[in-house]
Amino acid sequence: MGQVVGRCDILFICLDTLRYDVAAQQEAAGETPVLNRYGAWKKCQAPGNFTWPSHHAMFSGFLPSYYDAKNVTDRELLFFPRAIGLGKKVPAGAYGFTGSTIMEGLERDGYDTWCVGGVAFFDKRSDLGKVFPGYFRKSYWNPSFACPVKDSTKNQVDFILKKLERAEQEQRIFLYLNVDAIHYPNYFYLEGASHDSVESHAAALRYVDGELGRLFAGWKEKRGETFVICCSDHGTCYGEDGCQFHGINHPIVNTVPYKHFFL
Repeated sequence: MGQVVGRCDILFICLDTLRYDVAAQQEAAGETPVLNRYGAWKKCQAPGNFTWPSHHAMFSGFLPSYYDAKNVTDRELLFFPRAIGLGKKVPAGAYGFTGSTIMEGLERDGYDTWCVGGVAFFDKRSDLGKVFPGYFRKSYWNPSFACPVKDSTKNQVDFILKKLERAEQEQRIFLYLNVDAIHYPNYFYLEGASHDSVESHAAALRYVDGELGRLFAGWKEKRGETFVICCSDHGTCYGEDGCQFHGINHPIVNTVPYKHFFL
């Protein structure tokens, strides 16, 4: 991260609710060509079992950890909060930041921090929905980004690319994008479906992959080399062991895909 911070833009893309098993299946089948271009998904443990706890952890530097981790130190730390833990010694390769969030630390090191929200925890329409956006210097949400909107990811990408046109080239940017298309409802991504399922979850991921291709191409053209973190915050159940959705501890919910790479 010492080669990233200060030199590159950073994109943190959360594919909200994406299950690891679905991501891995679509990867193996070649159905996500954009994301496949940047390496295989890593099987990881989610930081929380729904959006709220998971994002508090990730925004403080605690990204998904290796699935086989047996100890709190068995993780690759990209970001390290200097104020707590592990003797306050920054691990080799990590970005040691001051402040309560990654964004606060990066702002102190010259970054402009952007949030483009998706799910209700980012919509700024309630006190709860204002908390996460408040961590960023600039935060954006509008109803066309919401979960029930079939073109939500397209609308988010269109918005970001327009914002980039007015961004100063010398200003480093940290962008957090909450992609909510995979979150329920997602049945409308599968032709003829009337309810959400593992199959419509996969169809939503295929839709998102195409839109990320537009985002990556536009970002590379306008901004140059960029470091990307792409992961899910938690999975979701569609009837496994009688379980539905997330906010519960089930292996499907607690297992997420993760990768990072350079554009």
